[in-house]
Amino acid sequence: MAYVAVQGGQEAIKESNELLEYMRSKSRKTIDVLDIKESLSDLVFQVMSEASLYDEDLAALAIKQARGSMEEAVFLLRAHRSTLPRLYYSTITEPSKMEVKRRISASFKDIPMGQFLGMANDFKQRFLNFDLVDEDEKKLEEIAKKYEKREIIEKDVDFSNLTKVVDYLEEVGLIKRKENDDRTPDDITKKAISFPSSRSERLQSLTRGQTGAVISLGYAEIRGFGIGSHPNIGELRVGDMDITVNISGEEDDDYYIGQIEVTEVESFVSTSVKEEDKFIKTFEIGYGLCFGQNESKAIAMSILDHALECKNEDNYAPTGDDEFVLLHIDSVESQGFISHLKLPHYVTFQSLLDGMRKIKGEKNEK
Repeated sequence: MAYVAVQGGQEAIKESNELLEYMRSKSRKTIDVLDIKESLSDLVFQVMSEASLYDEDLAALAIKQARGSMEEAVFLLRAHRSTLPRLYYSTITEPSKMEVKRRISASFKDIPMGQFLGMANDFKQRFLNFDLVDEDEKKLEEIAKKYEKREIIEKDVDFSNLTKVVDYLEEVGLIKRKENDDRTPDDITKKAISFPSSRSERLQSLTRGQTGAVISLGYAEIRGFGIGSHPNIGELRVGDMDITVNISGEEDDDYYIGQIEVTEVESFVSTSVKEEDKFIKTFEIGYGLCFGQNESKAIAMSILDHALECKNEDNYAPTGDDEFVLLHIDSVESQGFISHLKLPHYVTFQSLLDGMRKIKGEKNEK
């Protein structure tokens, strides 16, 4: 595509950038990166997830630089990630070993070792809290101390070793796991997705997809723009997972480098399989996992994972089309293409006008 050179562009761009910086600082008040990290943690986790980089400090910095624009913050952080060297790959991490902070099931009232509501907005009334307008550090200190002094009821539960609900279904013969796929996962940060995609490519793309887009397409799948599955949340977990790397290459020589907070969802979808000339009811699993406590995204991710894994080849549906889903949920790719429409398209548009004038002139001559 050709563009026409514009004289004086550099000066105009400089003025535009200076105006942007002025609008960020004209109030003479600053927001500390630490304040963003601590007070806007959900936003920080969303940016880290979509940027594929787990660094709370850098995500908070990107949010500050972008003046709160989600798309711009993700773009900044993903651009920074592209400059970093890939030193190691983490070893296989078992989510069943996460230090659980919240654990619920919508499929069973009673699950092994119990449900733990933890922290969630699910039980709050959606009314604006005007007390927050004049909130100060003294008030925050009172709230924190009141909670820290509460009476704690100790429970004999190992929160780093909770039985999975899916294990129960497998034990009673209601679900049959697929064999482990031990092939090296495809890395979409090193190689572009190819279609048809592998499941490892799909899960990577879904976990870093734009949150709103993933949720919207998950909703579309339930409404019938796919196989029309309506899953039951077998188990939703929020917690911290240990991350290790193997530096020496020797077996059992893993090196602990820290923890990441994640949300994990396993959805159960009822289906029928044919065995010995008859159909038997069973369940299939949709899986979702993303950084931080982002439950709606993880649930929607599990819905799309199942829709893409179990799509009907004879009946096209948008949410079963991996190219349609995976390319359109990427916030950087979609934002980049939409934003490029602001760039000069003088040559192409003038060509279009010339063609329209020519056609119009020929009609007038007739």
